[in-house]
Amino acid sequence: MRDVAIIGVSQTKFGELWDKSFRDLIAEAGMKAIEDANIEGDDLDAMYVGNMSAGLFVGQEHIASLIADHSGLTPIPCARVEAACASGGLALRNGIMAVASGFHDIVISAGVEKMTDVVDPTPAIATASDQEWEAQQGVTFPSLYAMMARRHMKEYGTTREQLAMVSVINHENAVNNPLAQFPMEITVDKVLNSSMVADPLTLLDCSPVSDGAAGVILCPAEDAKKYTDTPVYIKASAQASGTIALHDRRDITTIDSTIHASRKAYEMAGMTPKDIDLVEVHDCFSINGLLAIEDLGFVEKGQGGPAIEDGMTRRDGEIPVNPSGGLKARGHPLGATGIAQAAEIVWQLRGEAGKRQIDGAEIGMTHNIGGTGGTAAVHIMSR
Repeated sequence: MRDVAIIGVSQTKFGELWDKSFRDLIAEAGMKAIEDANIEGDDLDAMYVGNMSAGLFVGQEHIASLIADHSGLTPIPCARVEAACASGGLALRNGIMAVASGFHDIVISAGVEKMTDVVDPTPAIATASDQEWEAQQGVTFPSLYAMMARRHMKEYGTTREQLAMVSVINHENAVNNPLAQFPMEITVDKVLNSSMVADPLTLLDCSPVSDGAAGVILCPAEDAKKYTDTPVYIKASAQASGTIALHDRRDITTIDSTIHASRKAYEMAGMTPKDIDLVEVHDCFSINGLLAIEDLGFVEKGQGGPAIEDGMTRRDGEIPVNPSGGLKARGHPLGATGIAQAAEIVWQLRGEAGKRQIDGAEIGMTHNIGGTGGTAAVHIMSR
């Protein structure tokens, strides 16, 4: 197996992008990543694109062909990768495995979602849950995560204010991200007093509906310096599966797929949580931002709330979390999220993150999950 490096990244603006179509977004992300890698489109051997539900959001299936065609990259093979909200993370993992195996040399892993072209995206998003036992019974993702939050509060004494701090810190970081959907600060009081969605989660505990795309160019590590002076190296790529339905969990305050994927990643990289300088976690709801730092091993189970309250996850804290603004403030176009996380880590490790730069960042991690944890993908990267 060959070592793999990232030589180019991109992300479009995230938000309600009414003037851009699905195909416009993925073409923009792809072209910007190609330019950043100092290659030509013809240099690509393959494309892997994460997308959760173009069929429901924009009425388009067979998106692999659409993307290759609209980007002017035929006959280069393109494959769609789907794993709900973890589609981007798995597209990245597929690209890494293709290069590591020697089957391809230069690959783009990308992600895209156009979510605002439907009146109500809720039914499409609900397809990431168990249809028979959850969605068809009227259970939504806010309500599933609300149950996880309530249980965590009961078991560990987690406070409503500690949950709100996850959103507050994300917005603090997004202020310095020109690509973020909501680059403005909020307060704990604003979170607590925003509209109730599913008790205890209010509107400002929830990630938004977003449009956007992102891309990453991969090549063998031994060739990376041919294209860029600042390659970022893949130290680990891991994936794990969990139960799709929440009621099948041994513990709804723990996402086992995150634990299994992260422990595989640490073992592969020869590292521990203490070696990680920053992490982009999948915080689709504030409770998941809290669960992530526990399940990834940065704090003991039940200690996420106090750690966040004490500033551990701020940009100047012990483990900076989501300097991009995270899913809450950067935005969450489902299929693009895992790739956008990787792009942020690359910018940080290159020292190109501007005012949100984490000083001395050498090693970064991404954590991308599907649904309530039915799929998890974890990557570790180094400068």
